[in-house]
Amino acid sequence: MQEKRQTALSRRNFLRAFGGASTTAVAAATLAPGEAQAYDPGEEETRARYQETDHVKAFYRVNGYETLKK
Repeated sequence: MQEKRQTALSRRNFLRAFGGASTTAVAAATLAPGEAQAYDPGEEETRARYQETDHVKAFYRVNGYETLKK
């Protein structure tokens, strides 16, 4: 086999260099965190949603949950 030296960047070397550069960029972005922001769920997400309606009571009665009450 003949060995040819290329002065241009081969495909394998290009992908190797691109992968290294992208890994370095991601590492740099994760090492410099900003200020943490707290999540505010707001009024809509914190309101009570469970309501014991007639069909819920019927479900409990049919499945025997009333016998578990003490």
